Amino acid sequence: MNKVLPRLGFLIPPGNPNTEGEVIKMAGPEYSIHFTRMVAHGETGSLEGQDERNQAQIDHLPENIELLKLVKPAVVAMAHTASSYTLGKTGEAELIQKLEDQYQVAFITAFGSVVKALHQIQAKRIAFGTPYSEQNTLRCKNLLEAYGFEVVNFGNLPGVKNIYDETTERALQLVHQVNSPDADAIFVSGVGMPTIDILAQGEAETGKPVISSIAATMWNALQVAKAKSSIKNFGGLLAGRY
Repeated sequence: MNKVLPRLGFLIPPGNPNTEGEVIKMAGPEYSIHFTRMVAHGETGSLEGQDERNQAQIDHLPENIELLKLVKPAVVAMAHTASSYTLGKTGEAELIQKLEDQYQVAFITAFGSVVKALHQIQAKRIAFGTPYSEQNTLRCKNLLEAYGFEVVNFGNLPGVKNIYDETTERALQLVHQVNSPDADAIFVSGVGMPTIDILAQGEAETGKPVISSIAATMWNALQVAKAKSSIKNFGGLLAGRY
């Protein structure tokens, strides 16, 4: 008789070509993974119109969860960090409570997962980088500070035209761009930018934990689903070193 594995559900922005591949690459045999696309219109991945796309994704979450709930997931993860910058701390907490009450399924966000991961590694002073506009990068800073972290350095990746066209090499460049001797850890925001393949290298080169949005989301989804798994080669958080 086949054992029913915990099912992890991920909500992915409509134009994101990278995240499903990264989640599949991290996945182990102890659980199954399932995806649904969120709803947004306009030029996906562009820095222009990001606020409007964020809000559209938030507004359509109920129908997305209705679809994903059909596979009976142990957790539903919104794999989009910048939606949290639109919601803010209070707005996100209220949305999570509303969705969990309505659909009776655990709901997590990428940014909320980062906060939980930073607490797990006992990091208080954070350096972070984004592939976003200056405005949304400042929103990230404000939100980290709202959760009680001290931001010791931050910046956005220069020359970004479309987040989904960015590379792991550029993600590693961003790690070094924002690294600070005062930082306990480095956070790379942006689920749409591929990051998992540079996390271990970034940690080796900087000597401190490096966390990306999708790595934290995967780690948190496993925690919530109570799926025991140690994921090697993608940084210390997923490997269970903290």
